[in-house]
Amino acid sequence: MKILVLGAGRMGHGAVFDLVRNSPDVIGVTVADSDLEKARAVAAQFPEKTAAVAFDASDENAAVELMRGHDAVISCVNYWYNVSLSRAAIAAGANFCDLGGNNTIVDEQLALDAEARSSGVNIIPDCGLAPGMVSILAELAVSRLDSGKSVRIRVGGLPQQPEPPLDYQLVFSVEGLINEYIEPARVIREGKIVEVESMTEIEDIAFEGFPPLEAFQTSGGTSTLPETFLGKLRELDYKTIRYAGHCAKFKTMIDLGLCSSEEVSVAGKSFVPRKVFGKLLEMNLPADGPDHVLVRVEAIGEKDGKSHTVRFEIVDSLDHENNVSAMMRTTAFPASIIAQMMASGRVKTRGAAPQEKAIDPETFLAELRRRNINVKEEEWGE
Repeated sequence: MKILVLGAGRMGHGAVFDLVRNSPDVIGVTVADSDLEKARAVAAQFPEKTAAVAFDASDENAAVELMRGHDAVISCVNYWYNVSLSRAAIAAGANFCDLGGNNTIVDEQLALDAEARSSGVNIIPDCGLAPGMVSILAELAVSRLDSGKSVRIRVGGLPQQPEPPLDYQLVFSVEGLINEYIEPARVIREGKIVEVESMTEIEDIAFEGFPPLEAFQTSGGTSTLPETFLGKLRELDYKTIRYAGHCAKFKTMIDLGLCSSEEVSVAGKSFVPRKVFGKLLEMNLPADGPDHVLVRVEAIGEKDGKSHTVRFEIVDSLDHENNVSAMMRTTAFPASIIAQMMASGRVKTRGAAPQEKAIDPETFLAELRRRNINVKEEEWGE
């Protein structure tokens, strides 16, 4: 199979690594970026299977031509391109998945279901870590119960050597980070879908071997799960894990307007605070240092007439030998797995659908473990 990767940043690099090094059925990979030199730099690390091209993600017609001849496309570009790229994939007859991160965009992609079915392709959005992998683990956890009551999803990317003031490092797009911190979170409360303000409802959370941690509401992580589980669960939410104290510090800057997209005038010049703040984060936060990714997906319900809990847990760390970060492994590898499942025909239905409905969870879990992403599974009852 031949796979196209759009974007040669951290996650694009991670996807190419998985396609070349972990995927024997992949015979060719094209990596495309608006910066041809970035694409070439990624391709040069995997010359046996990879070619680089220049590509403007805003050019839908060019996307159609580029996608032709590929069995699947993985979008690792900013989320706002994913609707037009989905349309391009349908026109090109190529399966498509992306790293997502925005509920409105996902809704527009899922509205393309009829066109995707007619073209005989899959469109599966939100296929990274969270949103992404955790949706499939949530589906699998609930399936292990006779009936579900609640699902709690907790995920975080953490630097191994945290530095003040935020004890955080950039491991993916700063635009994606700001978006998940300022947009409302969609959850199920008392059987209804509601919105909750992000960076609220802070809770303590513990992982063995880690210092004090916190988890708080952020947007995007539940993706399509509220609709999927509406009427089946009473409670469902997603929270981001950080080192203790991070939320209060960052929320102060949000409250001061530093993440606003409304222009302000300073000394006769107009600025967008969010753009300036994003640039300052890129300039001042560490990036690409050794990292950990923590995941906990917990479903509570009934089994054999008794209260029962199913938990999946991941603690992943930088692959020192290949210099592939934990965030790359747990974000890009799942998207690569789904792209290959689509391309190989292991996704039986066609159309635009959430991954928790389209992807066989046991197959997906086996593919994660084959890549040494250690998913620990526990169950216990009364």
